[in-house]
Amino acid sequence: MITASANLNLMIKAARKAARSLLKDFGEVENLQVSSKSAGDFVSRADIKAEQIIREDLTEGRPNYGWMGEESEPVPGKDPTRRWIVDPLDGTTNFLHGMPHWAISIALEHKDEIVAAVIFDPVKDEMFTAEKGAGAWMNDRRMRVSDRRNMIEMVFATGIPFANNPALPQHLKQLAKISPQCAGLRRWGAAALDLAYVGAGRFDGFWEMGLKPWDIAAGLLILREAGGLVEPLAPGADLLTSGGLIAANGAAFERFAADIRSA
Repeated sequence: MITASANLNLMIKAARKAARSLLKDFGEVENLQVSSKSAGDFVSRADIKAEQIIREDLTEGRPNYGWMGEESEPVPGKDPTRRWIVDPLDGTTNFLHGMPHWAISIALEHKDEIVAAVIFDPVKDEMFTAEKGAGAWMNDRRMRVSDRRNMIEMVFATGIPFANNPALPQHLKQLAKISPQCAGLRRWGAAALDLAYVGAGRFDGFWEMGLKPWDIAAGLLILREAGGLVEPLAPGADLLTSGGLIAANGAAFERFAADIRSA
């Protein structure tokens, strides 16, 4: 891996520290499955504890930076141009059900642009990182998006709305448009890892609605630095805050995006 900046090293350290806490709690989840309420409360506490660990480490290292986290109120920094955007546990439902597919996501924003990113999957010990202009990496290996060009060979990821979400009918139309053209669709329940997997060439594309900035901030940079393309689902919308996005390798993006939007 190339030499990381001081900021990226700080982010990696914070992610690994929070991961130790989450892995310990993940080992306890299996014992709580008999009561969904107690298991949910337990995971909520694990989530909040992980965010506190990350926040303490990042704030100690960069006390002037702002903060946006899933489990806490945003805080403006003394330096108004920089802020951390953090999801301490992306894939909470997977975690709750004892499924080993979840991650910690940390992004650094400078002047409204993501400049450093970490997505850490502790169960698989996969650390996805990127800095603006320096490429994307998984552990010590350079990442690139896939070069597949035929839709029938491609595997796409998405997030299906749940719990009577009003967006479900639209999403079902999108599924009906894409499914007959590709080799498979996956709904793995962790948007940060979906974006990282497109960057690593494991998925060829990804789309989802209803996302929050902390779900995608780190993944956007990792994907782009790996050579991928990403746009808001609604053309012209703000990518970080609009809630919907489309991402893919360069060869697939134009057709993939057109099909999703037409549905």
